[in-house]
Amino acid sequence: MKKTLLALLAASAAFTALPALADEAPDPLSFNLGAVTEYRYRGIAQSRLKPALQGGADYAAANGFYIGTWASTIKWVKDGGGDGNLEVDVYGGYKTEVAPGVTVDVGLLQYLYPSNKLNPSANTLEVYGAVTFGVVTAKYSHSTSNLFGFADSKGSGYLDVTATFDLGNGLSLAPHIGHQTVKHNSAVSYTDYSITLAKDFSGLVLSGALVGTDAKKGAYVGAGKDLAKTTFVVGLKKTF
Repeated sequence: MKKTLLALLAASAAFTALPALADEAPDPLSFNLGAVTEYRYRGIAQSRLKPALQGGADYAAANGFYIGTWASTIKWVKDGGGDGNLEVDVYGGYKTEVAPGVTVDVGLLQYLYPSNKLNPSANTLEVYGAVTFGVVTAKYSHSTSNLFGFADSKGSGYLDVTATFDLGNGLSLAPHIGHQTVKHNSAVSYTDYSITLAKDFSGLVLSGALVGTDAKKGAYVGAGKDLAKTTFVVGLKKTF
């Protein structure tokens, strides 16, 4: 599921030394590579409490349109009786400032699980819309297909609010809360929460996140492990 830890682009020392290039537009194409001690998405473990490798690419045009892709190793599909150990996300949208300090972001996100062999398929399509005001972003994602293999779950929704505080010296703090509603299956609907502290070392970001949920006991289990229990996740990510 979509990228959980955001890296900041580093400014090139060579460029700062050349005033003639100072006004050049930033490169619209970026790449990222990273690893986490476990992959959590919306509070639920995707890698059976094990480490995961992740990476992606993004293209952001000057007119506000963007496209991108991102992938991570996973284990939950096999634990659910399917096959495949990879998640691939493909997304695109439009982001613009509609008023001073207010940004709107709308788009489409396809989650792909190659050869997942689950019935219903784990593949999921969502539309989303987000509004950012100052340091706070509120986002709603709505599934136009079944949600991650849950039967008869088309129309499920996820609403979340995240704040990102710049603490200076490359440090940031991001509290988050979200609620996942699974259509026609209230037993697996839940609220998740997290707080993430990150440090940017010139484009290499080290983060630590405390993540938890109020999911009902036994609602999310893989290989005998509670995938919704509270945990601490460490991540390292490089954007270039």
